[in-house]
Amino acid sequence: MIRDLTKGSPAKIILVFTLPLIIGNIFQQFYSLADTLIVGRTLGVNALATVGCTGSIMFLILGFSQGLTAGFSIITATCFGAGDRQGVRHSYVASIILSLLMTMVITILSVIFARPILEIMHTPPEIIEGAYNYIIIIFGGIVVSMLFNLFSNVMRALGDSRTPLMFLAIASIINIILDFVFILRFNMGVAGAAWATTISQAIAAILCFIFIMKKMPILKLHRSDWNLTKKIIWDHLRMGLPMAFQNSIIAIGAITIQFALNNLGEISVAAYTAAQKIDILAIQPMMSFGITMATFVAQNYGAGKIERIRIGIKQCCIISVGFSIVVGLFNIFAGHFMILLFVGDKHPKVVSLAQTYLNINGSMYFVLALLFIYRFSLQGLGQTLAPTLAGVMELIMRTFAAIILSKYLGFTGIAMASPLAWVGSCVPLGIAYYITHKKMYGLKNPISEQQ
Repeated sequence: MIRDLTKGSPAKIILVFTLPLIIGNIFQQFYSLADTLIVGRTLGVNALATVGCTGSIMFLILGFSQGLTAGFSIITATCFGAGDRQGVRHSYVASIILSLLMTMVITILSVIFARPILEIMHTPPEIIEGAYNYIIIIFGGIVVSMLFNLFSNVMRALGDSRTPLMFLAIASIINIILDFVFILRFNMGVAGAAWATTISQAIAAILCFIFIMKKMPILKLHRSDWNLTKKIIWDHLRMGLPMAFQNSIIAIGAITIQFALNNLGEISVAAYTAAQKIDILAIQPMMSFGITMATFVAQNYGAGKIERIRIGIKQCCIISVGFSIVVGLFNIFAGHFMILLFVGDKHPKVVSLAQTYLNINGSMYFVLALLFIYRFSLQGLGQTLAPTLAGVMELIMRTFAAIILSKYLGFTGIAMASPLAWVGSCVPLGIAYYITHKKMYGLKNPISEQQ
């Protein structure tokens, strides 16, 4: 359902739009969560480490595609907020063409360099073969990941956050079923988990495309919509590429962490893998509020409703920070039981290390909540410099943790990497938001706070 986010109570609109995003993002995590849970409990800790050591490399590649399509959708949302229907269709066409071109390049490069990167990261010899078999299948299916992200981001740009949720739910169920079939019935090992993820995401992409064709007349394309100008192409690249590179910069930081982690051995890798899956699941609501603000800000910016943007950001900060405190406390006091789901009770060292990770990260979730809102809000306003600098700061802090802290503090030092990265990232984002806030206050429109 297409929704105009420029009308109604900002807090109510934000909550209504975010709730399906939260559920949808949690379902999306079930792709990797189901792989990890089933692999860890059926194939053992070694196989769990095999899947886990590929996470940072996958984020390097797949994160690029996620950032790229998210950037494109900001242009779409801005045009929609401004009431420019032809601009919406031009944006949709530009997003399709640029996404497919980028997919070709990314797929070729990732398949060629997958194994060398695993070797450079000092992936333990006992798991490198399985890790390669897993990741090469994922990389071969980058096109379905790119298309799903493209279609779902376009729908969200037009105010529809519910439909992607429905398709993610279907795909997640299929993913879990295929995990059991490929791993237990056909004995395909970790490769079976990769095939399950790729197939289920392809189904989600197809469902999104069919829905857009049949239910979103605003995206019904005409021949003239394919006549793109250099300005249209440049506007999309100007937004999409910085957001893609931001994710890649963050991913490089994650790779340095994985490098240091591999040197600590498979027990540490398994603990980090299990804890990170829980951590990623926990932060989905904060991330969802951020994603909401990108669409909310872009639509209202296109409509010229500056004061409404300020009100929405303030209210979203209060809601998201409040939630971050609750979920952080849950992970600190109940994370132990979640970890046991992945590794059972026969690996106390893995459980202990994983809980250390959850304690350190959970105590700093409130910083992450603000980071997401600031970053996505600035991106919704068309700003790319500050979010990119924030990504660089994350890289610096994670590298510091990987090289220095891991040497002196071991696994604890590595567990501190994310909170340090969040704090470092908030510095340029906070400064940029403060400056933008002052400018917005000077430009504000006489719009009622109840609007």
